[in-house]
Amino acid sequence: MTSEGNAALMDLRDGGRWSLAQRGKNDLLHLAARAALGVGRLPPHWRARLGSVAGSLIYALAPSLRRTAIDQLGRAFPQGDAPELARRTFRELGVLLAEATAAVAGGSAVLPFPENQRAVLDEARAAGCGVVLASAHLGPFERVATTLATTLAGAEPFAVVGRESYDPRLMSLYRRLRRYETIYRGAPGAGVRMVRVLRTGGVLGIPMDLKTRAPSVDADLLGLGPVPTAVGPARLALRSGARVVVATVAPHDGDLAVTVTAVGTSDLGRDTASATELTRRLNAELDRRIRALPHFWPWMHRRS
Repeated sequence: MTSEGNAALMDLRDGGRWSLAQRGKNDLLHLAARAALGVGRLPPHWRARLGSVAGSLIYALAPSLRRTAIDQLGRAFPQGDAPELARRTFRELGVLLAEATAAVAGGSAVLPFPENQRAVLDEARAAGCGVVLASAHLGPFERVATTLATTLAGAEPFAVVGRESYDPRLMSLYRRLRRYETIYRGAPGAGVRMVRVLRTGGVLGIPMDLKTRAPSVDADLLGLGPVPTAVGPARLALRSGARVVVATVAPHDGDLAVTVTAVGTSDLGRDTASATELTRRLNAELDRRIRALPHFWPWMHRRS
């Protein structure tokens, strides 16, 4: 059976079913997620320690994830120490997960957003034809979305395109974490809602760095070769006339902040070749940002 076939069997939203082993694993993951909420109430130092330990344990106890991370890091950074960078990645993502539980528990979720970076987004919004904002699962990506939603509060609409969990029990946790409007891909009326955000001059955030079942084209990313990449963001931008930017967390003045980069489209049309070219431009910018913070990206996700 193909990986897509396996995914369909695991996805209860699509009428899939779990084997006894999968149900046991998913029950444990659900209980762990519920228990993790208590971590968010701990002092920051202890949250970070527990997150780091959890990441180290997963690195040690999940050989398949570890091999995937080391393989992909070795291809992205052939001159680097892939095992050591993978080990750090697991630790850092564990810390980030612990920080996410603090946001669910009511802690601050807003990141620094420098004025010169806001100006890039403001300039794109000023055109009045909407903004497609491409992003990635880089560092505290949920806090990036919350920061943008807070910044735009009372202005044009802001929404993020997301994917529902294959386990419906986790959706209540997602909704507590996501303090912004979310359009779940594949839900009834999702496409209409996306278009409406742009037509009203709003900002539509779309993460596009992970593997997806959505229509895709091949585009280079992280030295992993041309990988299938969702083409929907590019098509939507070109057909609607929306401006295009990339926004993620990035290094800024010795800290992490939300930064925004405009991606030019004035030389592109509405045809298939233009959508492919824009997707490649977006991947190139995401590649640059992930390489600047490699330990903050989920290399254990098989991207190639």
